[in-house]
Amino acid sequence: MIVKKMTPAFQKAEGGLFSAVEKADVGDAVLKMGERGVALMMWADPFYPHPSIPPHVAQAMTDSINSGFASHYTAPIGNSELKVEIAKKLKKINGIEVEPQKNILITPGSDSGLFFAMLLFIDKGDEVMIIDPSYPNNFQNTEIMGGKVVRIPVYAEDGYQFRIEEFEKRLTPKTKMIVLTNPNNPTTAVYRREKLSSLADFAIKNDLVVVVDQAFEQPCFDGIEMVSIAALPGMWERTVSVFSISKGMGLSGLRVGYIVADAKVIDKMYGTAVTVIGAANTTAQLGAIAALRDDSFMESYFQSFDRRRKIVYELLHDVPGVSMIMSESGFLSWVDVSRLGTGSEITSYLNDEALVAINSGAPYGNEGRGHVRIVHGALNEDQLREAVIRMRKALIKLAEKKGVK
Repeated sequence: MIVKKMTPAFQKAEGGLFSAVEKADVGDAVLKMGERGVALMMWADPFYPHPSIPPHVAQAMTDSINSGFASHYTAPIGNSELKVEIAKKLKKINGIEVEPQKNILITPGSDSGLFFAMLLFIDKGDEVMIIDPSYPNNFQNTEIMGGKVVRIPVYAEDGYQFRIEEFEKRLTPKTKMIVLTNPNNPTTAVYRREKLSSLADFAIKNDLVVVVDQAFEQPCFDGIEMVSIAALPGMWERTVSVFSISKGMGLSGLRVGYIVADAKVIDKMYGTAVTVIGAANTTAQLGAIAALRDDSFMESYFQSFDRRRKIVYELLHDVPGVSMIMSESGFLSWVDVSRLGTGSEITSYLNDEALVAINSGAPYGNEGRGHVRIVHGALNEDQLREAVIRMRKALIKLAEKKGVK
């Protein structure tokens, strides 16, 4: 009875208590698989389940606990010293110059940051353009807020780069926002400068808000340029950018993210932050300061991610019935298995046959149904290779059974 009183978006949500759920971050299904020895390659958490906190970051957090300061709130708008360090990073990495106390809000992870960034603008019936496939929260956030999802398909033959005409032909008087995940999760596509320039022109011409999630901005491979759309001409005042220390820094458990935007936007967020998201963890923010002040540890991570993407590609790209492009960023691979089955069927099969847990592509959009997402940042490199070898053998066996060559 009480469920019928909920809004439509929550009525259709499933948390795994009464049904099987395909999203890796819903319910406790992943933990249960880990308990029976399945290699967990579903959570975009680098090096899971192995330790990955650099000593100087651990020391900063330990000192905050030993001093007793850890037991106290940080203001919901975030630690001021952390904002100063983020501002330095934004100038160096993103080409964006900001005033630390006017243009940055610290959030308890980038998921809450993404929700907050969208919440300011989406009202019932507003249309939100979202690339398909992309991060599931892009779609779900829109629905929770009463907006209408407008899907922008991308295709393997384009390297999963978007076609601006796909945006243009879906524009209506109700279009208010574009939500972009760059680099894309799950395809790993890094959107090229010329593509983003065309999207910027489109947004400016039609007076649209752009929310961009850059959680996977580091590393990008093969010399591909990572461009922040907020740094393009005319985009600063209409772009809200969301960042994370979870991926490139391998500090997922700290749950620290940040929003960067024009002061007119941040002022509204400052006025509502305590109501919408609360404060990020005090100790975690001090750890983030230490990580930003000395980020030299990231280089070895990037080298490992590079080796890992090559391991996955070399072992899977030539399997009958499998098609994939080598990852352009981060520690994910997006694999087309449509000739062998749906993404859901293949993930279930590999769970049983190869003792490997990966993501079905279905939660990532309509274009993801015949795909799977592999997280190759998890485990250590030897464990990863062993797991992917098992996947290869299992998929070859399935292809032979189905007569796929």
